[in-house]
Amino acid sequence: MLERKHYIDNLRWLTILLLFPFHAAQIWSGGEYCGFYIWEFTSRPMYVFSTFIYPWFMALLFVLAGISSNYALKKRSNKQFVAERFEKLMVPFLFGLLFLIPAVTYISEIYFNNYQGTYLHQYIMFFQKATDLTGYKGGFTPAHLWFLLYLFIIALLSLSVIMVRKKAMPDIPAGKLPYGGILLLFIPEWLMLHVLNIGGKSLGQFFMLYLFGYFILYDEEIQRKLKQYRFISLILSIVSGIIYTYLYCFAHLRNELETGLFVIYGWTMILTLLGYGQSYLNFANKISGYFTSASFPIYILHLNVLVIIAFFAVQLSIGIWGKFLLIVLLSLAVTILCYELVRRIPYVNLLFGISKKK
Repeated sequence: MLERKHYIDNLRWLTILLLFPFHAAQIWSGGEYCGFYIWEFTSRPMYVFSTFIYPWFMALLFVLAGISSNYALKKRSNKQFVAERFEKLMVPFLFGLLFLIPAVTYISEIYFNNYQGTYLHQYIMFFQKATDLTGYKGGFTPAHLWFLLYLFIIALLSLSVIMVRKKAMPDIPAGKLPYGGILLLFIPEWLMLHVLNIGGKSLGQFFMLYLFGYFILYDEEIQRKLKQYRFISLILSIVSGIIYTYLYCFAHLRNELETGLFVIYGWTMILTLLGYGQSYLNFANKISGYFTSASFPIYILHLNVLVIIAFFAVQLSIGIWGKFLLIVLLSLAVTILCYELVRRIPYVNLLFGISKKK
């Protein structure tokens, strides 16, 4: 029986909690409509912070999903796997698209456009107003739930690849790949970055990262190498991250060099976190157990809570850092309270990806 990799669970929920400071920082990142559903002004430290995180934190979730799917398919049939993914991903996605996201864009309409109409009118407009899919101007958007849709599509597509691999190349051991070869996996990721890149979210890139997790990074020998060479990964990620952030935020570079550094930095940071995660995050306690169970519904709920709190917080005269801390801490607390509420309501909990207790 496979021993549970607690560091994978812990990396997942820690990454999801990182969404609170990341999304709060976007209130002061970029330009008008470019940052977030609530935008006040551009702060260089906030812009740098969000830029430094962006290349790897969602990418890491797809890698972890690929690793977890490898373990899951050892205990489930393809049919069971698809049914489980539909229940956990598509049900919350469809529910959220109909009942959660319109409320986010309603707040954005009021904030940016001084919207005076009813919520019902804006709700109808949500499905009719086509913009750039961000929803920052109040139009249609999947918002943060794009992750659920992408992950479901990728999980289905991967089954075909898995079946072909089993028939055509059943005995290729992933563990034989040297550390240098693992590093070079950024090349196919880079090549796939422009495939089905919708609103800055590349289905091709995330599909490739998921496959890396499923076919390569799940392997015990590969994980041992990532742990062994974790310091090298750390140095590479720090150097590439600093260069990328400087070129993006200060030199305002927007070309294939910037794109390449984006991929290299993101990939080396993922390897760093997988390496150090084995050393420092491979544990289980009450807190980690709680957030392992809560992280997925927290992901679904957090944006509505954060945007509502941010709408009022930016109007306070407490300085940018006071607003930032207030938004992050209060949003986290209220989101956890919302999770505690919905998880106790039969059938409603299923709409937030909370599985039935077996």
